[in-house]
Amino acid sequence: MSKNIDEKLIADFSKHVKENPTNQIVQDAIMKNGIKAATENAEVARKLQPVFSNEVKTDKVTNQKQSGRCWMFAALNTFRHHMNGALGIQDFELSQNYTNFWDKFEKANYFLENIIATRDEDADSRTVAFLLETPQQDGGQWDMIVSLIEKYGVVPKSAMPETFQSSSSRDLNELLNARLRAAAVKLRKIAPEEISSLKEEILGEIYRILVFSLGEPPKTFDFEYRDKEDVFHQDLGLTPQAFYQKYVGIPLADYVPVINAPTKDKPFNRTFTVEFLGNVTDGRPIKYLNVDSETLKSLAKKQISAGETVWFGCDVGQSSERKNGVMDPAIFDFETAFSLHSGMSKAERLDYKESMLTHAMVLTGFNEKDGKVDRWKIENSWGEKVGTNGYFVASDAWMDEFTFQVVINKKFLSDELVQAFAEEPIQLKPWDPMGSLAAFE
Repeated sequence: MSKNIDEKLIADFSKHVKENPTNQIVQDAIMKNGIKAATENAEVARKLQPVFSNEVKTDKVTNQKQSGRCWMFAALNTFRHHMNGALGIQDFELSQNYTNFWDKFEKANYFLENIIATRDEDADSRTVAFLLETPQQDGGQWDMIVSLIEKYGVVPKSAMPETFQSSSSRDLNELLNARLRAAAVKLRKIAPEEISSLKEEILGEIYRILVFSLGEPPKTFDFEYRDKEDVFHQDLGLTPQAFYQKYVGIPLADYVPVINAPTKDKPFNRTFTVEFLGNVTDGRPIKYLNVDSETLKSLAKKQISAGETVWFGCDVGQSSERKNGVMDPAIFDFETAFSLHSGMSKAERLDYKESMLTHAMVLTGFNEKDGKVDRWKIENSWGEKVGTNGYFVASDAWMDEFTFQVVINKKFLSDELVQAFAEEPIQLKPWDPMGSLAAFE
């Protein structure tokens, strides 16, 4: 084949399209309805009914709106499931805006420290370029929410409600990133003895932007509510840390991020971390235990069977029909419609940037048929207008292909896996796909 596209090549391609009469029907359907609507497999959707043999009782779904805070919503949802049952309350929410404020403030500091640490590298080095690409953003991972909660605690949504910019974060992110990049220029130029005072000045500016946009986090607050029996409860003058310990009380150190990344550079039953990935400089380091897909799913099943939901990270945009909340590798028949034969493996999709962790949700149930799980119930954070009142259904095959992380209480891990997690992690490059952040809107 010639390096250039010529008229003969175009004519040949056009002829191949026109020689099959069925292609005109496919073209008409796609042009009128769009690719996904025209290729949706109704039989797959029919099989993935939103009914499950095993599920944890949960409440009304939350809504992250136009923000990439899915990882926070998913974590706080797992906490509120525990609280709602223990306190006898319904549809209670923890403040996503509170953790969002501290995450953005800590990410600003994390970025500035990384810029200072790489002052001797050229601005066009791959590492510095990576840092400057996105100084901070809405997205995150499990260990990052743990770091925030261990340092700042949590508060009820009533103590720090949503604001315009927490629910629609683009303008705030653009402003913060512009200021942080400008700060990077100064920090890379000034004398070493001036760095500390300049960094403090920059952080003061970031704090002011966040207060104006999100409100100032409360140092103390009152917790008042009525339970399902209409009994009034009142607890006054709580700090965020005291509230977490008293009303949530989940020992976060007991939870292990378990991943499935079947690439050659990541052997199973080994731990990994990612360079320059985090938010709180003195917080919990990022650390994953890599296992095969069957092990990952079996751990999730154990935790749900014990009455506890599971935070999980996935590539939600892949093979996913958003309106009805159905996820299956065969939900869209692109292969037949376009005569495609792709067939990339999960490992190849990771290596070639076709797939990565993009979104975090909560596994709340599964359906078992003849001793085997065929579908999973998922609590999303996109409100009630998608899926079944906000809940999605994923086939077991979809879980294999597009789930990358679950967070499991270590009591459900085998002794061998507990020992493996205790090992020193292998450090991955900052741009490794497992360093991606859950931030899907």
